[in-house]
Amino acid sequence: MTYSFPPDVARLVSEQLSTGQFASEDEVLREALQALKWRTAETAAIAEGVADMEAGRVRELSEIDAKLRQKHNLPKS
Repeated sequence: MTYSFPPDVARLVSEQLSTGQFASEDEVLREALQALKWRTAETAAIAEGVADMEAGRVRELSEIDAKLRQKHNLPKS
């Protein structure tokens, strides 16, 4: 597929193609969109975690550690 990019984007795509890691513009775009999707999901997860902390929905690490050790029959540290 042929794309018409603004000059700055065309330069970025060309730079990626010149590394040899990608065989086509399609591959560059696919990877970029997957990275954007991952970043968006990670940002949302972090925001959710911050909201939980601010709302007091947290547990002490020692409590989580104790429950995991009991569940998996591991010795106490």
